[in-house]
Amino acid sequence: MKPFFTHFMTEITMSSIIYRSDIKPELEQAIALYRHCSLGERRPLTDSTRFKAMLDNANLVITAWHNDKLIGIARCLTDFVYITYLADLAVDEDYQKQGIGKQLIKEVKKNTHENCSITLLAAPSAVDYYGHIGFNAHPSAWILRDKSI
Repeated sequence: MKPFFTHFMTEITMSSIIYRSDIKPELEQAIALYRHCSLGERRPLTDSTRFKAMLDNANLVITAWHNDKLIGIARCLTDFVYITYLADLAVDEDYQKQGIGKQLIKEVKKNTHENCSITLLAAPSAVDYYGHIGFNAHPSAWILRDKSI
């Protein structure tokens, strides 16, 4: 007999997910998504002006929707022909491990030149994920967070 209520992960078919590159989500939708995945811990969710600017200034945003719910986002900065910086890859915790993140990356590739590379800085919990889906680690990435220069 099937249990009355179970909620470990929302199981969906890939055909019921819509991927879009033509719209950016509303601020509230994006904040709700980031709060429901580990990436939200490292983004300025309490500073709505800054977070909105992050969304607005990204020049390639791919979103994943299940019905009217935003369940995933790939937020990128790109020149579309040589390099794409994948600033954020976020998938709602209830929808993870179903190929949505990988499909978001495929959609990024579809929206850029075939030889355009994708670079990113992996969240600590996602380091193994990127190698698993085909990314190569790069030993010489650098970050400047202050105004020391």
